[in-house]
Amino acid sequence: MDDERQDDPVATAILEAIAAAEGNSVAPREVAQALAAKHRKPSDRPDAWRRYLTAVRQQALHLARNGRIQLLRRGQPVEPHNVKGVIRLGPPA
Repeated sequence: MDDERQDDPVATAILEAIAAAEGNSVAPREVAQALAAKHRKPSDRPDAWRRYLTAVRQQALHLARNGRIQLLRRGQPVEPHNVKGVIRLGPPA
């Protein structure tokens, strides 16, 4: 068995979305919507993706602190401890 800890499913979804973007950045909303679609129940409202948004942002900060992704604001890299407002998620620099 591998000694490394497995990533949280939300972190895995972020990494997969960034890999699928092929060098482009993705919005946390896009990842949250993908997670909601994956776990969708017939009774879910159309905006059910919003319940995943906080987890996506938290995991994005964690991944950025570990150098696994890059946070972008207005197309420019931003430090994980200085994040405010709308961000995008990109591959590490």
